[in-house]
This record gives sequence, C-alpha cells and structure tokens, in this order.
Amino acid sequence: MSAIESARPQRLEKILAPYDGAVVGEMEVAGAQEVEAALAGALAAFKVMKRLPRFVRADILDRTADIIEARRAEFERLIAAEAGKPLYDARGEMSRSLFNLRNAAREARAFCGHEVPLDVDGGVFEYQTATPDGRALDLGKTDIDMLANLGRRFGVARRFPIGPVLAITPFNFPLNLVLHKVAPAIAVGNSVVLKPAPQTPLTSRLMAEAFAEAGLPEGALTVVHCDVPLAEKMVRDERLKMVTFTGSAKVGWHIKDIAGKKKVALELGGNGAVVVAPDADLEFAAARCVRGGVVYGGQYCIGVQRIYAHAGIYERFKALLVEKVAACRTGDPLQEGVDVGPVIDEGAAKRIESWIEEAVAGGAKLLTGGKREGALIHPTVITDTRPDMKVECEEIFGPVITLTKVETVEEGVRRAANSRYGLQGGFFTNDLRAAFRSLEDWDVGGLMINDVPIYRIDNMPFGGWGDSGFGREGTRYAMESMSDIKFLVVNYG
Repeated sequence: MSAIESARPQRLEKILAPYDGAVVGEMEVAGAQEVEAALAGALAAFKVMKRLPRFVRADILDRTADIIEARRAEFERLIAAEAGKPLYDARGEMSRSLFNLRNAAREARAFCGHEVPLDVDGGVFEYQTATPDGRALDLGKTDIDMLANLGRRFGVARRFPIGPVLAITPFNFPLNLVLHKVAPAIAVGNSVVLKPAPQTPLTSRLMAEAFAEAGLPEGALTVVHCDVPLAEKMVRDERLKMVTFTGSAKVGWHIKDIAGKKKVALELGGNGAVVVAPDADLEFAAARCVRGGVVYGGQYCIGVQRIYAHAGIYERFKALLVEKVAACRTGDPLQEGVDVGPVIDEGAAKRIESWIEEAVAGGAKLLTGGKREGALIHPTVITDTRPDMKVECEEIFGPVITLTKVETVEEGVRRAANSRYGLQGGFFTNDLRAAFRSLEDWDVGGLMINDVPIYRIDNMPFGGWGDSGFGREGTRYAMESMSDIKFLVVNYG
C-alpha cells in the first residue's frame, strides 16, 4: 500500500440523488487526521501561492476553465444528479462558472493597490517643514526649494493575500457558488480549504481535479467532506485567516460567534420580494416571477417568495402568474424539458408542505399547487397571507410564491422592505423616480428594476443587509476581502 493510499479516509459515504434516491457516487469522509493534513497543507501551500506572479495565478484559472469546459457534459449531469437541478438550469450554472473562472483570471492580472497622495494636509505639512529658527517659510524666494524637497514623499497602498481561507458552500449551486469563493482566493494568492455541502461534494471533488490538472500547487485547494464537529474545529483554527460561508442564517451567525479573530464573510438567507406597479409589462413580469420563484424548486436565496401587486392590475397579474406557474413541468431533473425537480431531500419537502398547510389553515387561499410527492413540491401560489405567516416572513427555500394586493406602490415597497432579510429585491415599474426613491427605504444588497431578485451577473457586488449577512461576493469584491493593505511610504527628498 502506498503512502497516498494509506492516508486515505477509511469511510466512504454514498451520495444520493434527491429525485429518486439513486446512488450518484461515493465520497471520502475526512476524519481528524485528514482535516489536520488539509490545514497543514493549506498553510504550506500559502507560502507558495503568495509568491506566485499574477500571470501564473491567472493562467491556472484560465486552464481550469478550459479543462472544465472540455468536460462540460460530465459536470452538467453530475450537478443535475446530486443537486436535483433540471438539466437546462445545470447548463446555465456551467456557463456562469466558466465566466466566473475567466473573470477571476482577468482580475488576477489587474488587481492592485493604489497611490495615496501625501502632500494634501497643509497644517501637518507646515509643521513638518518649519525652518530651524522658527521663521515662516518664504514661498516667493529660496525656501520654495526646501519646501519642494521636503514634500517629496510617495505613498502606495499595496494589497497582499491574507492567508489560508476556509470556504463553506451550499448545495444549490455546487459549482458556481463554490467558485465564487475558490476563484477569488486563488486569484489573489491564497490557499483554500473547501468544505462543500454534504449533499453535493462530488462536484467539488471533480472541480478540484480540474484545478490540480491545471497546475495549482499541491495543498492550495483541498476538499474536506467532514462532519459538523470537525467543520467547527476548522472555523476555530487560528491557522485559517478567513471563513467565507454561504448558507442559512442560523448556521452563519453561529460561525461568526466561534470564528475568533479571523475575517468572516456571510452570504445568508433571503426572503425575496417583488413589487409590481400599474405601469409594468405584466406578461414579462409574470414570466420572470415564475422563473425566479419556482424553477429549481425555488431553491435560490434570492428567489421570488413575496409579490406585492398594485390593486389596479392585481387580477390580471394574478391570472397570468397562476397560468404560468401551473404550466411548469415537474419531474426527473435528468429529463429534458423538466422545469421543477425535487427540493434537496424529503425532509425539506415535508417542512415546505407543513408551512403551506399552516398558511391555508390560517386563512390563506391556495391558487395552484401545494401537493407533495416525495421530495417534489408542485409549484405553488398562495394569496391572502399575513405578514406573520411563515410562508411570508421566513425563507421558505421552496417553489412557493405568496401574492398580495396593495393599494399603492409605496405600500408595496414598504411591505417588501418589512423583512429581517435584505439580500435582493425586484421592482417592475417604468417610473424611474419611484425606482430611485425605493432604494432609499428598501435595505437590500441589490435592487433589480424591471426584473426579479434572482438576476445576478457574477462580477457584480453581491451580498445582503440585516440577517442576510455581510460582506460582498463578486470576483473583485471578494478579492478585496481576501486581501489586506500594507502601506509603503518612500521619502525621496
């Protein structure tokens, strides 16, 4: 038995498809010894990574994109199988992932610090350049030469990688949301220990193989599929300089509490709201709300959960929305043409079903859907809900939309903003004054005018307010959080 084989974990875990429970593959489960090896390896690899020139890091990212693109169909089917994501949505994730990698390569080449001018404070400048005898400087005579000479200082803020990063990622985008953490870390010169979601580790392992093939130094990216106590041990470990987490608010705030002195970035839950004004394109708004609310089982932290439609167009919009939701095709995510597959497991489906039943028992009206078959929840629209119902005030993370009539656009914005979450929102209107004013009172990380909250381009700043976390993703913004400034002053006078 080789040294590599003897170091392998002894336990293998079967990864099951959410749709039918079929075995997708097996994943090695890391124990304490493997976790320690990953941490030590990341620390050693950081010493290599931080010294790599920009072009080397960029080339690794570009080559990784090429390798993944060559294996595109394999990645797409694996994402669809282990995450339960419909194939067309898995293809969309693949396209975004390739852009994410190549954009990180571009940013790796361009990312830098900046000059800070040091001759801007007259009071300090005068104090530091007074003549030895205390007389005032005569700027009209020979003292101008002394002044110019003493003012020759150059300041530059340079950015440096902070050290090994722990990335903890969710199941719903098992490649692209992983790359939102891994690609910027590598671009800036950090090493990464990746703890993927327990439901979707196979995609992370396949991605890590691509990075290794592309020439990433050994130990610079290690996938650790482990139990929660070991994950918490890594969060506490002082050798890791940052934890970046995407997942539930409960887990995220717990991570912040136990992380110690290291940096923490949290991209947590959402309760996506949309306001539909009377001047909106209702056909387009309804189609986008369906895409943002029920496709992929509604498992988007920025998915459409609450819609507030103006009374003047409420009935027309309701008819369009219900028609389009009811037309969604449910079933096996590996079959072409399926819009809505299962949620991640039957436990999640039962929770969603119970929230629907609770709302209906409390007086809400079911307009379509509401049925459960195993882990599959049929796309659902509910009206006459109250703000205190779970389907409206909590993150449902399922294919369920609540629809509420409001008398004014201002009421709609106020109701939309009335949430402890603040990730992204949508506002369908052609009134730019109303659009700009809404952002003053609606505390969200991103507001989409004439679109839904799920709109995201992977280079834009992404993150939330309130219980939706803090920090921003998007390649350059993540690179800023994964680096820090050292300031250099040169006196050349």
